[in-house]
Amino acid sequence: MDGEIRPDEVKERLDDGDDPLVVDIRNELAFKRGHIPGSTNLPFQRLPTEVELVAGHDHVVTVCPHGKSSVQAARLIASYEGFDGTVESMAGGLTAWEWELERAEEAGDTPF
Repeated sequence: MDGEIRPDEVKERLDDGDDPLVVDIRNELAFKRGHIPGSTNLPFQRLPTEVELVAGHDHVVTVCPHGKSSVQAARLIASYEGFDGTVESMAGGLTAWEWELERAEEAGDTPF
């Protein structure tokens, strides 16, 4: 894991087109209720068996409600042998995200 990233830095990178892969590790229902626009849902319990889905990305930001579980998720991704990019946990989680969230009815399938 490469550390934590502040929510304002994530927002800035997304706005600038840097396009990190934002991986929301909450369950599907929580994700549908509201998530960072453009983020991908990969629930924590599925991460160990589906971590290869993020392997081709240069920059991954993990997100959870309060920024605790996302640290564990970032460590798991970083330890994956096929991952060679930067992985960071968003500090403070979604409770620290001050911008609008995307809801399920607005979001289509967000492919990796």
